[in-house]
Amino acid sequence: MNTKPQLHKKSFGELTTDELYILLRVRSEVFVVEQNCVYQDLDGDDQSAIHLWLTLEDKVVALARVCPAGTHMKEISIGRVITTERGKSYGKQIMLHAIDAAIEHFDAKHIDIEAQEYAKGFYESVGFRQSSDTFMLDGIPHIKMTWKNRTDN
Repeated sequence: MNTKPQLHKKSFGELTTDELYILLRVRSEVFVVEQNCVYQDLDGDDQSAIHLWLTLEDKVVALARVCPAGTHMKEISIGRVITTERGKSYGKQIMLHAIDAAIEHFDAKHIDIEAQEYAKGFYESVGFRQSSDTFMLDGIPHIKMTWKNRTDN
């Protein structure tokens, strides 16, 4: 039994229809059904994003997308962060992979996220810092958080 999740990383055009369906299904299951939040998930940003997901025995255990600057937010951003199995560090793993992908694909020196306020500590654990006051997004308290490449001066 493989206990280490496998990383998948693709642009929108590289996704198979089955992969796209699975990613959108997981996003809907967590954001719309589990969190009881009605919002427009298909926002037009997926086409320019890098999609990352972790699978364990063919089951998606975490996913995220990295958007170039000027799409979802003014700066390069990471969003749609999900873990389907909590408490197993999959969220931290996918965030670290997403930061690496932002650097690799978009030369990121600055990354923004719109984090659900309750997850502030989680995002701080991977290097993000709060950069706004609390605001409501889709009926849920959020904060903007920013990651900056500490090797740049």
